Amino acid sequence: MNHKEYQTDEYFELDLPAAPAVMVGDEIVIEGSDVPEDKLEGAIYKHLGLPAPEPKKKGILGRFFTR
Repeated sequence: MNHKEYQTDEYFELDLPAAPAVMVGDEIVIEGSDVPEDKLEGAIYKHLGLPAPEPKKKGILGRFFTR
């Protein structure tokens, strides 16, 4: 489907999330935008019944530029 096909009445009748979207099992992880990698990873771990992954540590430059 191209972008305009996701905005038709027929698509909305399918009761699917707004594109772009990511679903893991029956859970809509995100819709209408890109998904952060850590959020997707967390949803997959949860779906598999695994403990949540450890947050990734930022390097020295990452810590400096996020302040």
